[in-house]
Amino acid sequence: MRVGTLFLHGSGDDILVAPYRDGDRLFRAKLELKATDAGARPGRFRVLKGAQEDLRDPTEFVEIARRADRIRISEQTSRGDRERIRECLGGYQLEGTTVRTCRLCANAGRYSPITEETAISHGDDTICQSCAKGELERELRHQGSMTGAARKRLEELLLEVRDLDRITDLLKGQLDPDLTKVDEMDATVSAVDPVAVANLDVHPQLQTYLDGKYDELLPVQSRAVHAGLLDDQDQLVVSATATGKTLVGELAGIDRALRGEGKLLFLVPLVALANQTYEDFQDAYGDVLDVTLRVGGSRVRDSGEAFDPSADVIVGTYEGVDHSLRVGKDLGDVGTVVIDEVHTIAEEGRGHRLDGLISRLKYYCEERAASRSGRDTDSGTQDPSEGTQWIYLSATVGNPEELAAGLDASLVEFEERPVPIERHLTFADGREKPDVANTLVKREYDHESSKGYHGQTIIFTNSRRRCHEISRKLDYSAAPYHAGLDYGQRKSVERRFLDQELSAVVTTAALAAGVDFPASQVIFDSLAMGIEWLTVQEFEQMLGRAGRPDYHDRGRVYVLVEPDCAYHNSQERTEDEVAFQLLKGEMEPVRTRYDGAAGIEETLANVVVGGTAAKRLNDRMVGQVPTTHALGKCLEYEFIDGLEPTPLGRAVTSHFLSPDDAFQIVEGIRHEEDPYEIVARVVLGDEE
Repeated sequence: MRVGTLFLHGSGDDILVAPYRDGDRLFRAKLELKATDAGARPGRFRVLKGAQEDLRDPTEFVEIARRADRIRISEQTSRGDRERIRECLGGYQLEGTTVRTCRLCANAGRYSPITEETAISHGDDTICQSCAKGELERELRHQGSMTGAARKRLEELLLEVRDLDRITDLLKGQLDPDLTKVDEMDATVSAVDPVAVANLDVHPQLQTYLDGKYDELLPVQSRAVHAGLLDDQDQLVVSATATGKTLVGELAGIDRALRGEGKLLFLVPLVALANQTYEDFQDAYGDVLDVTLRVGGSRVRDSGEAFDPSADVIVGTYEGVDHSLRVGKDLGDVGTVVIDEVHTIAEEGRGHRLDGLISRLKYYCEERAASRSGRDTDSGTQDPSEGTQWIYLSATVGNPEELAAGLDASLVEFEERPVPIERHLTFADGREKPDVANTLVKREYDHESSKGYHGQTIIFTNSRRRCHEISRKLDYSAAPYHAGLDYGQRKSVERRFLDQELSAVVTTAALAAGVDFPASQVIFDSLAMGIEWLTVQEFEQMLGRAGRPDYHDRGRVYVLVEPDCAYHNSQERTEDEVAFQLLKGEMEPVRTRYDGAAGIEETLANVVVGGTAAKRLNDRMVGQVPTTHALGKCLEYEFIDGLEPTPLGRAVTSHFLSPDDAFQIVEGIRHEEDPYEIVARVVLGDEE
């Protein structure tokens, strides 16, 4: 019987014997070495067949050894056993070479030589790549199910660092920067001819304000000016977070307001962002313009200031200003409309309302201009917005050209990242995540940038309760921040963060587009927003808050992933699967999609605001509204009579009710149910 390789490995009192031919193991056996006057010689020789042992003549081992092309002895065999094996072989004029092999393979009687390039460290020994993957698989089964992308990532790291213990530590939430780092998004600077502030053709009072703050505009601002910002050009401005988009809207809107060419409407998606923008505008322009805030039906919570529709600058949420239109409030002459975070037009369940708001607001501006000029808005002879300039701002748009065309605006796109951002991913379960976050927050706050600022962290999570839970577990001073806090509490957190008194804020993902915290680090405790997974746009928007050019040298982003985790039974994907899809970063196009309920809601609102012009309002919305179907349903539901809203229709649209919610309320009233029971059923139904 020809043998290619005879593999010998010491295991306890026995020597494991494995002869190979053409890469295949012929059998596995155990050999005892006995002491003789001539030295060590073969003793009992048993061939293993499953759980059985077949006793053979010891001379059979000698014959196998003589027929072998090569004899290999595992390095893991003890020094004493290696000497005894060589002594035994030497008695028959045979030699064996010691080779480095996989410990796990050798214990199983498999010959698996390894080299410096292929060996994987495991404890105090080394194993082969195949066994290392097997051990990693066992650890993953212990941790819970994990997607293919996560497994592939871990296997790539295993082969890269060749240390199994470092990989399994990573699964336990250990922070090894060399392993957690997924990539680095380089700082990028595009060549833009900068605009000197002194050369701007703006109102003297705005010029005075700008001269005191800037020598020249930032690149995206300069590009917008070159593209006709100060010549009334409608623009969609797409640029990364913290690149200066807000001032683009201010340059156009504040200038026109100071010149008496109509007020500025600056609209944002969230109350927290509206509050901060209002305060910023009040501080900057409050001595020369009247600034007011519109975030709800009538009054700003806790501010005590009533909304003033005659103000020169109205800062509002989308819903706040849309409510004014739906109830027929006079907003005065509008010179400029700035829609911040316009990519939310694609949000499921809410995006259609922004789409409708833009159409209704354009109609309002047309009607207002027509009433001044005495022209008929149905004649088709006037400019679509009659002098109102529209500026749309976003950091994340996958289809900017298409969206710009849908909004009838020119595209100003500026792809610049002011500081590099490191992106890290590590694994931890929900109980371990606060401890991991604590380590990261302390490490970041202890680091001071070249500009003299401590590193500060925003931690995004998916519930208010979790915000408080994590902030309590951080060793350094931190605070929760969410919509459940009152106005004064939120302002206190914002001030303390800006004053570097807080190492971190822990906030809900729903406020991702909210307050402008100058953080150097972003941690994702969760990749869910409520019960929905984050989209790539939302994820990019949130991670873009890591690193500010005036404060930090670089940004850091940590994604804490719990394998096989879902936050709601409606979530088909798991957190590890979502994480790798988000990091891959294939941004979806920004498009508004209409189901039957959304089409009915916006069509009804357009009838309330525009009456017989409702179809025209529907037709110029970015999304495709099924107008005929929606009008038919509005008639069927008795929301309208002809193209006039009924009292029920007005009530439905003024309260932003979906048809289903409206029916629940009407049915509850007809059955004389308790009003609180009706409201509770509607609210709980919306949350399911």
